[in-house]
Amino acid sequence: MRRLLRHPVRLVPFGFLATILLGTGLLMLPWATGQHRITPFVTALFTATSAVSVTGMAVVGTPDYWNPFGLVMITVLTQIGGIGIVTGATVVILLVARQLGLRNRLLVQAETQEFGFGDVRRLLRRIAATALICESVITAILTVRFHVTYDYPLGRALWHGVFHAVQGFNNGGFALYSDNLAGFARDGWITLPLAVGAIIGGLGFPALFEAAREWRQPSRWAIATKLTVWGSVALLLVGFLGLLMAEWANPRTIGSFAWPHKLLAVFAQDAFIRTGGFNVFAIDALDEESYPLMIALMFIGGGSASTAGGIKVATFFLLAFIIRAELRGEPDVTIGRRRVANASQRQAVTLALISVTLVVIGTVTLILMTENTRALQTLFEVTSAFTTTGLSVGLAPTLPESGQLALVLLMYIGRVGPLTLGSAIALNTRRRLYRYPEEQPIVG
Repeated sequence: MRRLLRHPVRLVPFGFLATILLGTGLLMLPWATGQHRITPFVTALFTATSAVSVTGMAVVGTPDYWNPFGLVMITVLTQIGGIGIVTGATVVILLVARQLGLRNRLLVQAETQEFGFGDVRRLLRRIAATALICESVITAILTVRFHVTYDYPLGRALWHGVFHAVQGFNNGGFALYSDNLAGFARDGWITLPLAVGAIIGGLGFPALFEAAREWRQPSRWAIATKLTVWGSVALLLVGFLGLLMAEWANPRTIGSFAWPHKLLAVFAQDAFIRTGGFNVFAIDALDEESYPLMIALMFIGGGSASTAGGIKVATFFLLAFIIRAELRGEPDVTIGRRRVANASQRQAVTLALISVTLVVIGTVTLILMTENTRALQTLFEVTSAFTTTGLSVGLAPTLPESGQLALVLLMYIGRVGPLTLGSAIALNTRRRLYRYPEEQPIVG
């Protein structure tokens, strides 16, 4: 415990683990299910991990299996997981910065101008207020729509609005319908607020706050904010166009829709691919061409210190700039008029390689555990679990318990792993007073 308190960053994975175990115990209670029976341990653990890690993947039908108490527990766990991830990541930034030494602290402060080192309380209040406002607005829109258009009683409309607003902003992906949001694919009053909430929650508060403060002068944004905001816009556009072309004539998804509804459904699904986890059409009905695109977008994920998973948008585009500089033979990696520190480059490469390795190991493991499963669908399911996206081709419920436990581990690692790894790398940064002679090995 003394070692943990010496580096409070290490408390983050233990905090999430404790929350998952508590949620598992609550979901195992007989009054959490519609049949009033004890939920099997693996099912409860999978659901609790999926909720706390804001994944949204399920092995049982969410609206059919769980009763109101169980659904409330899933909502609470999702809210704790989403806000806990954001505030935990933000506090980690400050804790790490304080232990980097004066010179590096000044560099971090220059890159995260919104975060004053001594004003954590004000920062956390802003995060909580932003989350509350976004969820309240989404809840109000959905409640009115459910009540007026679908004739839901006011209490039921409010419950559905609150549940889906929490899931949307926190990028959870659980829904109160057996087909998720497929029944509302043509209803923009349902899908668009959730899509916007997923985008905002997936940007991350560091980028969100700075972009809002300096919206008139984007040139003054920090590198991380530029990569996150403009990178997210680019990925949304690529995902929208790619998915639209792949699914335009697919009768199992949007082929029978009128063209305005096709645009609406594809935009909503595009917003949910990297972050939200909702699906507005059946994922297992997609054409084969759509899976590689969605796997790539899920793997990239959202912004740093956000409710989204993946290797993060800034990491992905930083890797692109590293590759460009290397191919052009440039001595430094530059973005705009700023030179990227070598430590940040190594961290990005390390995080990406470890993530690829975990996804490959997970995919091979599930393929060996199951029979008659296609490699592409298995890769999709594993990537969705590791990046805490939650989209599913329906493989998770058919897996044996060992396979479901493998997905649980991937969801947990994918949620706290990148944060812990990045913090550990930063905390272990040391300055040597000497350097060894240089040698250039042959590469390739």
